[in-house]
Amino acid sequence: MKDSCNRRLRDLLRSRKAMLLPGAPNALTARVIEDLGYAAIYVTGAGVTNTFLGMPDIGLISVTELANNVSAMREAVDVPLIVDADTGFGNALNVGRTVQTLERAGASAIQLEDQDFPKRCGHFAGKSVIAREEMVQKIHAAADARIDPDLIILARTDAIAVNGFDDAMDRAAAYIEAGADMTFVEAPRSKEQIAEIPKRLPVPQLINIVAGGLTPMIPLDELQRMGYAMVLYANAALQASIAGMQKVLGHLKERGSLAGIANELASFEERQRLVQKPHFDALEKKYS
Repeated sequence: MKDSCNRRLRDLLRSRKAMLLPGAPNALTARVIEDLGYAAIYVTGAGVTNTFLGMPDIGLISVTELANNVSAMREAVDVPLIVDADTGFGNALNVGRTVQTLERAGASAIQLEDQDFPKRCGHFAGKSVIAREEMVQKIHAAADARIDPDLIILARTDAIAVNGFDDAMDRAAAYIEAGADMTFVEAPRSKEQIAEIPKRLPVPQLINIVAGGLTPMIPLDELQRMGYAMVLYANAALQASIAGMQKVLGHLKERGSLAGIANELASFEERQRLVQKPHFDALEKKYS
């Protein structure tokens, strides 16, 4: 299943049709995304950190904790998983082990970024990046370490915020030469920069759209015309779930019941359907 997911993802990327890519912080969200018909899922490092640890996206998650979450998602869904591996959890040697750990857990693509450790969310202030040469060696290590040659290595650069747009483009080109199958130039500041990225870089491109972030929110059809392969909404599901929980639980706290807001909840039956309760009922009957 994993290998077919990897090949399927490569085929999707070749089309460069600005495929919508929602982020999932956990297996239940992954099920919702797959159930709605999306072709792939982004395992968001920020989302996993926020939901699993209740902490901010500042490099606090471990590779083991991330791999456990990836494994749970792979058990839950059959679509490709693009996994945010932050800085790779160390130097080039650590990156090699990270790639193999996440690939075995079920990743179809692994994203590595050139921030210094501890990394920060791409739309936070105060970022710094490692030397280009060091990141090049990390990409070499990642490409060498993968077990399946169809596993996608996705290289992200955060250099716009630190050194400017031209340095970010030069870095992305160097990462492609080192073996990256796809690149992600984080947080372009203008429509002109957004349009320039896929023109100058030969491999498929991902753009990250963050509500309230630094990148202008451009319509999907326009991003497709520009030549983007994937349009990432990494934490839309997470932010929606937070807003939903606050609304419903705030109502419950204030009024002592769910009267008047029950229509904001998924039904009991829908919840059981999403977690495949009927499938497990059938198994229980089969083996009883």
